[in-house]
Amino acid sequence: MTPNDAREKIALAADLPLPEAQALYEKVAPWVGVVKVGLSLFVEHGPAAVRAFTDTGARVFLDLKLHDIPNTVHLAASRAGELGAAYLTLHAQGGREMVRAAVEGAREGAARANTAPPKILAVTVLTSLSAADLQGIGYPQSPDEVARTLATLAESAGVDGLVCSPREVEGLRQILQRRLLLCTPGIRPAGSAQDDQARAETPTRAIQAGADLLVIGRPIHAAKDPVAAARSIVEALQNLEPTARR
Repeated sequence: MTPNDAREKIALAADLPLPEAQALYEKVAPWVGVVKVGLSLFVEHGPAAVRAFTDTGARVFLDLKLHDIPNTVHLAASRAGELGAAYLTLHAQGGREMVRAAVEGAREGAARANTAPPKILAVTVLTSLSAADLQGIGYPQSPDEVARTLATLAESAGVDGLVCSPREVEGLRQILQRRLLLCTPGIRPAGSAQDDQARAETPTRAIQAGADLLVIGRPIHAAKDPVAAARSIVEALQNLEPTARR
């Protein structure tokens, strides 16, 4: 894997105050291809949080995890589509009609702004949820089984990709009818703290399983040397054997 190929597989979860997030991305940009703008930044700054990075040429992962009635999600996705983000997330648990509404809305908004529509990524099961957590909210199935059900639903509604645990990537590849982009949070380099991630995995194992985009936050921005942390992840991905990549 080339250095640039490895770089494009990493999304920095910029869950920091905006000035700090901008300063951090400027430092790690040679090693990180995507910036994830999540709820904290978007609630505080709105569209300005996206433009703070797109104006520098960065690709933005707008992680809003939309989940509402179809009409509301259509409107929200339409507005998001105008912002020039590369990716937009929603919850597959909102159902087929809601997911389809997001896909259509994002395309309509992007067309109005004369920009490329964001890739719609459907969240299956949050990586913070364990089997016991799912049982507590009424799902008797395992996280893997729930993820497969929701992945099939989202695929039928026209999404571009899925957000799933790295431990579920290989199984999802086997059941999907299309080559969807698989994005995996819960990435923890060897030796890192698990924090609130119940189903985490290392960067190399996630890529070997078939993941396309790795969301990495605290292992980079909480490191003593964030640049060194980002560089070490890229170098580890570069060293993967060709037969291990998909």
